[in-house]
Amino acid sequence: MIPKTAVVILNWNGVSHLKEFLPSVVKYSAEFADINVADNCSTDNSLAYIRETYPEIKCLELEKNYGFAGGYNQALQQLDYEYYVLLNSDVEVSENWISPVIEFMKNHKDVAACQPKLLSYVNKSFFEYAGGAGGFIDKFGYPFCRGRMFTTLEKDEGQYDDLKEIFWATGACMFVRASCFKEVNGFDNDFFAHMEEIDLCWRLKNRGYKIMYIPTSTVYHLGGGTLPKTSPK
Repeated sequence: MIPKTAVVILNWNGVSHLKEFLPSVVKYSAEFADINVADNCSTDNSLAYIRETYPEIKCLELEKNYGFAGGYNQALQQLDYEYYVLLNSDVEVSENWISPVIEFMKNHKDVAACQPKLLSYVNKSFFEYAGGAGGFIDKFGYPFCRGRMFTTLEKDEGQYDDLKEIFWATGACMFVRASCFKEVNGFDNDFFAHMEEIDLCWRLKNRGYKIMYIPTSTVYHLGGGTLPKTSPK
C-alpha cells in the first residue's frame, strides 16, 4: 500500500505548461497520490483552467508570488501527508514513476529525499540539465550532476541505472519525507528560486539523513519554464 502521498505542482502564470503536462500527471499519479497545484498568485487563467478541466485537483491559492522556496513552504503547511512530491509544472511523468521511490523511502527510514532519473522532454534519450542522474557538490562548493558536464548533456545509455546515494536531489522532481522537511523548517525563503533544493538537502544530510537517486522512476523535464538557465539570476 502506498502511504499518504501528495504531488504538489507550483504554478505561476503557467497555464500553457499545465495544459501540456497535467494530462500525464493525472494519468499516472491519481491512483497513488493526491494531486495539488499551489498557485503563486497567477494573473492568467491557470486556476480557472484547472477547476474546469481537472476538478479532482486541489488548488492552493497563495496571496502573492512567494517564489519557489516560499511558495512551497506556504503550500506544504496546508497539507497533511507522509510524503511530498515536489514537481515542476513543465515535467511529463511516466507510468509507475511514484511507486518505486515511495516504496524505497518506506523501507529506508534514514532517507529524507529522493529524485528519479531526469531526462529531457525535448530529446528523451538525453539527460536534462536540472538534475540528470543525481546531484553532487565539489570541494569548492560547485554543484554538478551526473548526466551533464556544464552545458553538455549525456545520452542515457543505462550508465546511471544504479541506485545511488547523492548529495542533492533536483527540485524539478523531489520526493521528500514530510517529517524531515518540517524538521529542518523547509526551504530557506531567501533563495526565492534556484539552489534552494541543494541547501535543503545539505541541511538534511547534516541531520544524518540520506538523499537518494532512484533510476527505476523516470520523468521528462522541459526546463527553463520559469527562468532560463542562461539568465544571470
